[in-house]
Amino acid sequence: MFRDKDRYLSILLISPSILAVLIFIYGFIGWSVRVSLSKWKGLNPDYTWNALNNYIELFKDTRFHVDVRNTLIFTAVFVVGSIIVGFLLAVMLDQGLKGEGFFRSLFLFPMAISYIVTGVVWRWLMNPAEGSRTSGFNLLFSYLHLDFLKNAWHTTPNWGMAAIALAAIWQMSGYTMALYLAGLRSIPAELREAAQIDGANEIQIYRHIILPLLAPVTLSALIILGHMSLKVFDLIIAIAGKQYPLDVPAIYMWQTTFDGLFYGRGAAIGILLLISVALLIIPYIRYTLKTEIQQ
Repeated sequence: MFRDKDRYLSILLISPSILAVLIFIYGFIGWSVRVSLSKWKGLNPDYTWNALNNYIELFKDTRFHVDVRNTLIFTAVFVVGSIIVGFLLAVMLDQGLKGEGFFRSLFLFPMAISYIVTGVVWRWLMNPAEGSRTSGFNLLFSYLHLDFLKNAWHTTPNWGMAAIALAAIWQMSGYTMALYLAGLRSIPAELREAAQIDGANEIQIYRHIILPLLAPVTLSALIILGHMSLKVFDLIIAIAGKQYPLDVPAIYMWQTTFDGLFYGRGAAIGILLLISVALLIIPYIRYTLKTEIQQ
C-alpha cells in the first residue's frame, strides 16, 4: 500500500515537467512540422496544405547548397581540430606537471564564454584589413616578420568557414581536453607498465593501448561537437555578420522566417536541422544505453 502511494506521489511530482516537455518541446515540434507543410508566408497564418514542396524547393535552392557545404567545412575543421587539440592538452596534463589545476582551469575557461563574446574577440584577432588598420594576428605576424602567414581569414573565398572554426576550436578544445583527461586517468597504470616491460615505446603505447581504450571518449566528443557545429549561428553572426559566402542553415532559417516572413520554408529548414541532429544523437543514445545494460 505504501509502495503504491509513493509511486503515485512520484508520478504526481514529475507530471508538471512531463506536461511541459510534451507541450513546449514535442508539441512545438509537431506544430513546426505542420507549418513546414503549409504555404504560410506573411504575418497572417496560412495553413494551406503544401505537401513537401517547401522541402523540395530547399533542395533546389543554390543558397541552401552553399549552407550545406559551409556546414560540412565548419564541422570537419571544428570537430577534428577540437579533438586533436583537446587530446594533446590532456596528454600534456597527464604527465604530472606542476600547476596542473591552474592549467586545467585555464584551458576550460573559454568554454564558460558565450559564442557572441568569442566572436567579438576573434573578429578583432582575424581582422583582414591591411595598412594602418591592421590588427590581431596579421599585426602580430608583421611584427614577427612572418608576412607570409598574413591572410584574409574569414573573408577568404571558399575556406572562410575554416577560419571561423578556429574560434570554435579555441572555445571547445578545453572541454574535449577534460573528456580525454578523465579517460586517461581511468586507464590502469599496470597496462602501461606491462607494455614498457614488453619493450613498447611511448608512441606504440598510445597507438595500441591508450587510443583504443579512449575510443568511447572520442565517440562522445565526436557526437557532442558534431551536433553543436550543425546548429552554429551566433559565432558566425558575431564574426562575419550575415554574409552569403558564410551562410549556414541556422542563419538562412532566421532570415527566411523573421526577415522574409516565409514561415513555411523557415519551419522546413528547422525540421531539417532537427533531423540532422537526431541522426547523430539518437544512435549515440542507443549505443550508450546498450553499453550500460551489458555492463
